[in-house]
Amino acid sequence: MAAASGTDVAGFNSQLATTKLYATPAEALAITTSEEIVKNMDLVRNFSFAHGLLGEGATSVDAVGIQFPGGRTLGDASKVTMRFDDTYVKMAVDGTL
Repeated sequence: MAAASGTDVAGFNSQLATTKLYATPAEALAITTSEEIVKNMDLVRNFSFAHGLLGEGATSVDAVGIQFPGGRTLGDASKVTMRFDDTYVKMAVDGTL
């Protein structure tokens, strides 16, 4: 896996050590429906706008929309380009997937 990710074993282990893996459906559901994900994605969109990553013509951080479970949206609700949908992880938690 190290070679496939373009690094050596030490580099891969270093990357893995700083990566949170949600090992259970309950963990994934907790983060997907938390306020933490909204805060983190707000940081991502602000960073992206500040570094010109939202594309030419993006006049504000709200140029794109990010939708979360429960209908909450950051940015332009008519231009949602990223969605966090809890449908399938809820099914996994319930054992109906």
